[in-house]
Amino acid sequence: MSIFKEKLDEEYITISEAKSLLNEVEDERADDEERDLRYELARAIEHVNRHAVLEAEESRELVDDLRELDKVSAEIAHRIADLLPEDRTELRAIYANERFSLDGEELDDILDVVAKYV
Repeated sequence: MSIFKEKLDEEYITISEAKSLLNEVEDERADDEERDLRYELARAIEHVNRHAVLEAEESRELVDDLRELDKVSAEIAHRIADLLPEDRTELRAIYANERFSLDGEELDDILDVVAKYV
């Protein structure tokens, strides 16, 4: 017997997209005087406001561009869009847990795509 609820669906979103969604929730709660922001929600809003660099639409475009490259999964594309690596070392850290490694040309291709958005 599990105390956890069943996972019905899963979708990756970037931190910029999460910021957009959380700002909508924050605005909705601000209109209702009886509803306060719970601690966890306030911390999540603070986190996305601090770390989101791109706009939601830009981050989605970046993910789509990254997905066109070989060896870039949806999960990795979202991580790259959140972290916006600036060099090969930072990009290799994102791929550290993968079962394969990228050569210099593949790393540079990914960094070139990221550079268009930064």
